[in-house]
Amino acid sequence: MPPEQATLYDFRPVMEKDLPMIAGWLAEPHVAEWWDDPETEIAGIREHIDSISVEPLIVELDGKPIAYLQSYDPHLEDDHPYADQPFGTLGIDVSIGVPELVGRGHGSAIVRQFVEQLFEEGAPRVIIDPDPANVRAIRAYEKAGFVAFDTRTSEYGPALMMARDATQEPN
Repeated sequence: MPPEQATLYDFRPVMEKDLPMIAGWLAEPHVAEWWDDPETEIAGIREHIDSISVEPLIVELDGKPIAYLQSYDPHLEDDHPYADQPFGTLGIDVSIGVPELVGRGHGSAIVRQFVEQLFEEGAPRVIIDPDPANVRAIRAYEKAGFVAFDTRTSEYGPALMMARDATQEPN
């Protein structure tokens, strides 16, 4: 059953005790296909716990952790490939960790709710950069109001650049 518009997710900071759970999610086939090996990713997430440029979050539904989400400011990292975006732009990445919840509308609903929060906090634009082959993610982001505007190559490989602007009406 797809989540209703009224479904509210909670976003809380990642804590050290969450890392084994996130590592388990990163090992799930539906996540592993799009992320680096869990050990490398967990090391990066651990570094981001106290970072000012990246905010790692756990997404909870009814008090249960279901996804990993991070937001980042491309202007706070030297030579970030997305620093050409308007000042104040934030980027996000999201992965639903619980396999049973994939393909049920949670991805677009989580992204929609989180992006609205970022707009309320003053972000003029939010970007997301799925692999062009990740059709399921692209469709979820389109449902959340994102529009493709470029294809680039990042340190992680090919990226379909998608954006949603605060002035844009959601779908």
